[in-house]
Amino acid sequence: MVGEGGEPSVVSIEEALKLAEDKGLDLVEIAAQADPPVCKIVDYQKFLYERKKKEKETKAKAAKQVMKEVRFGPNTDEHDFNFKVKHAMKFLEEGAKVKAYVHFRGRAIAYKEKGEIILLKFAQELQEFGKVELMPKLEGNRMFIHIAPLPNKKLVKPTKSNDIVE
Repeated sequence: MVGEGGEPSVVSIEEALKLAEDKGLDLVEIAAQADPPVCKIVDYQKFLYERKKKEKETKAKAAKQVMKEVRFGPNTDEHDFNFKVKHAMKFLEEGAKVKAYVHFRGRAIAYKEKGEIILLKFAQELQEFGKVELMPKLEGNRMFIHIAPLPNKKLVKPTKSNDIVE
């Protein structure tokens, strides 16, 4: 049993329950797997509140991964391709994952090779900013690829105070 002051002691269950009752608090089992099991005398409602608060804090600190999509057609022109690559670079720099896909409509599904070439070229253009998580894969009338950002190296953007004046 661990008391309010934090002094550990080994006592029987009956004695621990009596101590908790005398203080007007509850006996809460903290670690059941330990030998002997670890219990603590606390206000149970307060204990639950604190635990919930800690879980909420941990959840808030967890990084949420954003997935951005970039859509191509099997006959995407070079200018449009470059425009979309620049957007994907920006997404990866911000730390978002990119899902690029080629959408085949109607009979265009016959040109699967074109779609794969576009996606591989897209991945090659972005290899400085991200790594391929999933190679081109065809599902239904879409062929897609997933690209995750590389572990970011902190880029220091020069500001007025950081400029070097000679």
